[in-house]
Amino acid sequence: MSQDYTNQILESYNQKAAERDSNKIEDWKIEEREVFLDYIKNEGVGSILELGAGPGKDSQFFNEQGFDTLSTDLSPEMVKLCRQKGLKAEVMNFSNLEIEDNTFDSVWALNCLLHVPKHDLKNVLLEIKRVMKPGALFYMGVYGGPNHEGVWEDDFYRPQRFFSFFKAEDLKALLSELFEVEYFNIIPKEVIGRELEFQSIVLRKSLKE
Repeated sequence: MSQDYTNQILESYNQKAAERDSNKIEDWKIEEREVFLDYIKNEGVGSILELGAGPGKDSQFFNEQGFDTLSTDLSPEMVKLCRQKGLKAEVMNFSNLEIEDNTFDSVWALNCLLHVPKHDLKNVLLEIKRVMKPGALFYMGVYGGPNHEGVWEDDFYRPQRFFSFFKAEDLKALLSELFEVEYFNIIPKEVIGRELEFQSIVLRKSLKE
């Protein structure tokens, strides 16, 4: 991602940190989180890396379920809120994770990878894959439906943020090159009350890697 877009996103989320911390998690997001929880409970997962953790609500949930979590975010203000919840948290860019290879049993990334330009996404996914143990699970949740890339003109954050949105079939094809696709659920825009659908995905790193 260009430094300009990175700086804009960083500034936007720093400004919105307290507001996002006070927002209620939507029911459909809780339902998709439960889907992933079932996966990781059934497989005896111990550790979870959260990317784009925001104020740490999901990390806190998984932590309370007994998982060892690390919350990462580009925004220092978000990381501060994570730490206030007693979470292990670090300022980190998911395009360059300061984590050793094959470290985590699972990864949780909700509505953060949609800020990655399309030409960079494969490299970012490879970086995420690098820190996953063989056989590890990876939850990726993004808005999508239309094919879009650029600053979202209707965004009410300031500065306005850069987004990449995929058609479901295009995203699934890209992910299938790198991971085993365990679950791919499309939540229609009518259900979530937005102009975009939500693509909820569980991926697995091959045991052979």
